[in-house]
Amino acid sequence: MTAEWRDFLESDGPGRMRISRHGDMLTDAILIADERHMSEHSDDRSPGQLVNTAALPGIVGEAWGMADWHFGYGFPIGGVVATDIEAGEQGGAISPGGVGFDINCGVRLCATEMSISDLDPKRLAARLSRSIPAGATSKGGVSLGDGEMEAVLSEGAGAAVELGWGEARDLDAIESNGRLDSEERAVSERAMKRGSTALGTLGSGNHFLELQVVERVVDDAAAAAYGLREGQVTAMIHTGSRGLGHQVCSEHVAAIESKYRKAGSAWHSPEWGITLADRQLAAAPIHSPAGAAYLDAMSAAGNYAFANRSALTQRLRNVLREQYGQDGDLEVVYDVCHNIAKIEDHMVHGVSCRCCVHRKGATRALGGDHPELASRFSGIGQPVLVPGDMGTASWVLAGPARGANDAFASSCHGAGRRLSRTAARKRIDSVSLRETLESKGIHVHAKTPNVLSEEAPDAYKDVDEVVRLTAEAGLARPVARLRPIAVIKG
Repeated sequence: MTAEWRDFLESDGPGRMRISRHGDMLTDAILIADERHMSEHSDDRSPGQLVNTAALPGIVGEAWGMADWHFGYGFPIGGVVATDIEAGEQGGAISPGGVGFDINCGVRLCATEMSISDLDPKRLAARLSRSIPAGATSKGGVSLGDGEMEAVLSEGAGAAVELGWGEARDLDAIESNGRLDSEERAVSERAMKRGSTALGTLGSGNHFLELQVVERVVDDAAAAAYGLREGQVTAMIHTGSRGLGHQVCSEHVAAIESKYRKAGSAWHSPEWGITLADRQLAAAPIHSPAGAAYLDAMSAAGNYAFANRSALTQRLRNVLREQYGQDGDLEVVYDVCHNIAKIEDHMVHGVSCRCCVHRKGATRALGGDHPELASRFSGIGQPVLVPGDMGTASWVLAGPARGANDAFASSCHGAGRRLSRTAARKRIDSVSLRETLESKGIHVHAKTPNVLSEEAPDAYKDVDEVVRLTAEAGLARPVARLRPIAVIKG
């Protein structure tokens, strides 16, 4: 992959760099970055990936890279690309690479009425480590029968509530109320088996449950609407659809990629007449049998992820009740997807479009007048959750008070990796890192060897810088900064 894109790169206003249309691009690409941010990227493959996505059939608007962009499978992580579902005979493209293997990996923020002085973070972290199943296996998960699995794939977080693994009051604080439309739920037997014992488990890698304290509020009105105040203890849960979602993605990637053949330096699908620069971008028209099957199965896997985060929230509530005699009045602030494709209505350069919006490592940032949001967010905007690294901070942002930003109502989803996992393992010593974090009052429990070095603060971008760029670009505004005090990792 060449860096030809650099010849077409220019500043496009605060927090934005534009790559003008060239080669096979059907539209421009926009990176949430400035010249300093660009200079800090030693790996220049991600913008090239974004350029490649701009050639997807039916693409509308620009191809976007959020401020936490980095290299991924086909799409860069942080990529936001929308296609017109009415384009051509079978609609614009849908690409599994534009969602990723962990379907509906997402973040849930919970707020308690407890202050840091009300608890012993070290003791609580130890208890959570024993009670929250984490790691690559599904050990400790909730076992689901066939009927229960069908309900979860169909109803998402609502099914978790019915099964006793969620609270009904949580549903209006979840994106899409915790349910994506899946009519067929054509999830393979292998995927079902992988999900049958994994509900209520964190998984490994960058997934976590983190206790935090609200260190600083910068938007009083939004913080009040979200139920946040300085000194308050919060909990952030980051996980997705576990092995079920990975299996769904793997199967549909294989099915769609099989339609492509090498054609010079590109890849071509004779069946759909689509030519792409990278086979990992393999896409199907959204109304084709392959495209429709992927969208439906992806939605079912997304429902599993909503239910999974609900079950983990209940495990957290149970630990707080056992430890303190009550659950700290734990309430869900919000729950967002950041690996998903959704059918949405947008105005694109003044024209209304029904779009398939791919968000891979990106989250929605709806305006405060959007009909999906609960009334308490009216005039404020959707909570946007931005986990940083386990040694620094996370942020809560807000979407626009009204209307939508021009990035298909999207924002960043985290700090974004600066080092690959391999590079982090080579550079960072886990034992020394743990000692450093403990000295800062951050109590870490990890189940998998090497996960601390792979997930070290130095492996990530500066989350404050990512938030600064996101705000300067007009995508979302800062509300509160959260400092970690205890971390449970897989």
